[in-house]
Amino acid sequence: MTASSPSISPAADEMPSSIDEDHLHRMTLGDRSLEREVLEIFARQTVVLLGRMRGMLPAFAAAAHTLKGSARGVGAWRVAQAAERVEQAAREGRTVAVTAAIAELEAASSEVRAAIAARFGHCADGPDAATGALDRVTIEPI
Repeated sequence: MTASSPSISPAADEMPSSIDEDHLHRMTLGDRSLEREVLEIFARQTVVLLGRMRGMLPAFAAAAHTLKGSARGVGAWRVAQAAERVEQAAREGRTVAVTAAIAELEAASSEVRAAIAARFGHCADGPDAATGALDRVTIEPI
């Protein structure tokens, strides 16, 4: 979040679950099959975008920005807030902050993927998706 762009995510103490069911319901107009499709795509996307967070900091910022928008779309507020922290730290070149924010993002993403898997009785993004992406994350100096 920047001074000029207010956050649309609720405060952390207002987030009882990993997915805001009311928000998701509004975004999908109550269509359960659309909810499932959107959530399964989101689960796969978290794995792909976390995998792209390696190398130069601009790549981290771009992937985090995309994930932030997707998370807001499905009501995964913790993921959105963590992605926003990765994006901000990467844009500012703060590698230590990026590393900490990625750990938070991975944890929030894993929680959401687990909730999606529990909701549909399977893991939509494959057997390796539940494992952490941190072992693939490296930051190179600019």
